[in-house]
Amino acid sequence: QVQLVESGGGLVQAGDSLRLSCVASGRTFGSYAWFRQAPGKAREFVAANTWRGGNRYYAESVKERFTIWRSNADNTLFLQMNNLKPEDTGVYYCAAASSSKPLTGEDDYAYWGQGTQVTVSS
Repeated sequence: QVQLVESGGGLVQAGDSLRLSCVASGRTFGSYAWFRQAPGKAREFVAANTWRGGNRYYAESVKERFTIWRSNADNTLFLQMNNLKPEDTGVYYCAAASSSKPLTGEDDYAYWGQGTQVTVSS
């Protein structure tokens, strides 16, 4: 059974940092990503990491502030978020896909976690 379980969300102030984790079980995937959904808005791409090549891709709004990486040893995906802004508030989802290509579309990912809430106060 495939499972993606996120953790690490919380309530922080603008300028603070958070690290999200996503533990994948059941199998390994070719590509992993983080998406987020703010209240009243559509879910949007944040960052992606291909498993084998280690290629990383970021949304423009988080470049230079967020870093995605994975640990092969324990099949865990991370998202380090620095200099958080109120507009980063939302539910953050971990997603996984079989393809090893860098994927940034929501429809590209077949497996999703339950999400973890990140709230950034001004």
